[in-house]
Amino acid sequence: MLLLLCSSKNPNKEHDEAHLSLLPIFYLLVMLPLNLHSIHLGAPSAFFLGSLAIFKLLLFSFDSGPLSPPPARLFQFISIALLPINIKQLLKKPCNGYTITKVVRNKYVLWAVKALLLGVVVHVRKDYRHDLHPYILTALSLSHLYLGLEIGFALSVALPQAMFGFELEPHFNEPYFSTSLQDFWGRRWNLVVSNTLRPLVYHPVRRISTTTSKGGTTSGPIVAAKPAGAPVLPVISAFTVSGLMHEFFFYYVTRVHPTGEMMCFFVLQGVCLAFELQVKKALAHKVRLHPLVSGLLTLVFLVVTTDWLFFPHIIRSGADAKSLEECASMVDFVKAIVSYRINFVQKS
Repeated sequence: MLLLLCSSKNPNKEHDEAHLSLLPIFYLLVMLPLNLHSIHLGAPSAFFLGSLAIFKLLLFSFDSGPLSPPPARLFQFISIALLPINIKQLLKKPCNGYTITKVVRNKYVLWAVKALLLGVVVHVRKDYRHDLHPYILTALSLSHLYLGLEIGFALSVALPQAMFGFELEPHFNEPYFSTSLQDFWGRRWNLVVSNTLRPLVYHPVRRISTTTSKGGTTSGPIVAAKPAGAPVLPVISAFTVSGLMHEFFFYYVTRVHPTGEMMCFFVLQGVCLAFELQVKKALAHKVRLHPLVSGLLTLVFLVVTTDWLFFPHIIRSGADAKSLEECASMVDFVKAIVSYRINFVQKS
């Protein structure tokens, strides 16, 4: 990392040499998570190191992404590279005419409520899973995934944020209020990945496809621009890369050979999103569903497709049950510490 950072500050350094210097780093990032067998240690490590860090370093090698220009301090560089950190960029005006959703800063009370909800969801999934309808169980699994990711991401960046005073982009933006697939995937769900795939996949494919079809170039954020300017190929390409990333990621989690279900899930989301954008373009916003209706349809679609393609592989491999057992063990550990502390205070 130090050599890579130093080479980036050398204006005479060739890009080919910088690309070659990444190869041993990529090898280490891919291999390190294989030594972790706990779901709650291995899964975040696989995501941060085996996927996100590699994407950020690839962008950095082309003078793009959150690492470009590189931070002045090595530890800042490493923190941004290896953790879900995107420094907040101040926008003077909405991009491409699209009004950016305002994100409310989370308060400590909100985090406490989310942690409590996570505990309730884990308890219900573990003890009452055989009494619940499959779609309700899938909705709870999605809630578990969302709450676990949001709390985990926040904890992982707390130390560097406190040390360097980073003002960070949010990791999630209330995805349960999504009113369309475009809203969910482009503006609310796992924004660190969305903000990484835009410059890495969407922008290059869009430039190439636009140059090929019109002889010009254009660029814009993935599914965040006006529907009229959102080509089909870049959207599907971004979701295809995301599908490959998730197949690779869940191999770390399950240690079972990929089945292609993750890839199918994300390609399906990309195709449906592209279709949604084309419908919006054709209707030119002449027909609008009430947000409650479109939001309900969006959530139903996500629950059904997740139950069909996303979770079955995780459940069959036993990773889901192992995750619940680890959660229960962590809860018991916290209870034991709290009980010990209370007894110690009472005796003293």
